[in-house]
Amino acid sequence: MKGEHGPLRRQLYAIIKRDAFFKKKVILASGKVSDYYLDIRRVSLSSDGVFLIARLIWDILKKDRASAFGGPTLGADSIVGAVCFLAQQEGRPLKGFLIRKEPKKHGRQNLIEGKDLTKADRIVLVDDVATSGGSFVRSIEALKKDGLKVLRAVSVVDRQEGAAEALEKLGCPLVSLFKASEFLNPKR
Repeated sequence: MKGEHGPLRRQLYAIIKRDAFFKKKVILASGKVSDYYLDIRRVSLSSDGVFLIARLIWDILKKDRASAFGGPTLGADSIVGAVCFLAQQEGRPLKGFLIRKEPKKHGRQNLIEGKDLTKADRIVLVDDVATSGGSFVRSIEALKKDGLKVLRAVSVVDRQEGAAEALEKLGCPLVSLFKASEFLNPKR
């Protein structure tokens, strides 16, 4: 992804570096302790940030001829909405969906929210940050229960801590807009 869409990618990099990259000790969702944190929601919940993320991801989805796009709530929420908006603007309808951590306790008791997905759908998953891949793996497992297959997973940032390998074992390649090393060892 590095060489594609240079100006948009450079703008997004600068926003992430300025607003979402923190050098401090934190405990990640995976339970691992890290010396830095990437709070991508600070970017994906801003108009300029979510636009750039959506534009870059939409171009990946068009190449995949994706018909459904979603991921685990909360990291995927704003990204899914923005990408679906761009898809509609271009006259290429896209089914958006979100995957809960556990099924809703009332109503239809859904684990997967959004339009109904079918085996014919070309599904791409998204999350804001990929670390160990746990959220992606849980999402793939939830979709598999309905007989659905995922083409690929996309993250804004891959922390390069095992997510790509975990997903590869499931036959699901990971594409990321950025690698953590680009923020840790910037060549800019």
